[in-house]
Amino acid sequence: MPASSSPAHPIPAAFAPSAEEAAVPAELWSLEFDQLPPQVARLAFPEGPGYAYDAPIAKKDYRKQLRALQAELVKLQAHVRKAGERIVIIFEGRDAAGKGGTIRRFTRHLNPRAARVVALPKPTDAERGQWYFQRYVAHLPTSGEIVFFDRSWYNRAGVERVMGFCSEEQWQAFFDEAPRFEAMLVREGIRLIKIWLTLSRAEQLKRFYERKTDILKSWKLSPIDHAAVGRWDEYSRAIADIFRHTDTDTAPWTVIDANDQRRARLEAMRVVLSALDHAGKDNTAVGQPDARLVRRGRTLLEG
Repeated sequence: MPASSSPAHPIPAAFAPSAEEAAVPAELWSLEFDQLPPQVARLAFPEGPGYAYDAPIAKKDYRKQLRALQAELVKLQAHVRKAGERIVIIFEGRDAAGKGGTIRRFTRHLNPRAARVVALPKPTDAERGQWYFQRYVAHLPTSGEIVFFDRSWYNRAGVERVMGFCSEEQWQAFFDEAPRFEAMLVREGIRLIKIWLTLSRAEQLKRFYERKTDILKSWKLSPIDHAAVGRWDEYSRAIADIFRHTDTDTAPWTVIDANDQRRARLEAMRVVLSALDHAGKDNTAVGQPDARLVRRGRTLLEG
């Protein structure tokens, strides 16, 4: 059924605030205080209820696993260059979910000549007059290259929709066009991996306050972040629609619980390394994605 004729759907439970978060007075979900309100702080990771783990991963274990997985990524890149493969890895997610930090861990030891990060600013006047996907096509990989998209064409269905930067007709059309566009990329031989990082409402606000109160992180806090605080439900509906219309067998969404940022980085690497083969692959080092943290996007629509 085309997106434009789809019925309205309620917000699935997986995208809604928890019962404890819903009980917090609405005025406390704000960036106008000097510090994170205590009623919210006690619900953020790891203190709050409902998280997959009740403590962050130990730093020593994290570093050990990270090094092993980064070594596998170096081997993967060597294989991609030798075989002339083209890899696209999309990172999407709620604001402050850790997309940029995760990508930096991916690329830290890769050859930058064959591993690019694409993080596009808002479109120019000229780009707004183009086919919507056109400016993204210009950044697709050539033979032997891996491209990481720090946000992607899904801006149309997420922030542009929620913030009113596009019309309903435009984001509805996107849901018809995106699966076709991605199927075309896959038919052309591009390996497309789509990762969505998610986190709780309380954890998101905690990270916004870290940006607000830490000068070294202040550049990350944008007007869009301020607006996102009060639009959790609107984003939830948009996210659910993204999975409903664009999680396909050709280009599925992998959703990673990013409340523990370090675990999320490791799981993202495992997702990619599990999906792609390379010479000398150490399957013991790669392991399997943690089912407590990693799920298929469409499964979150249930309930």
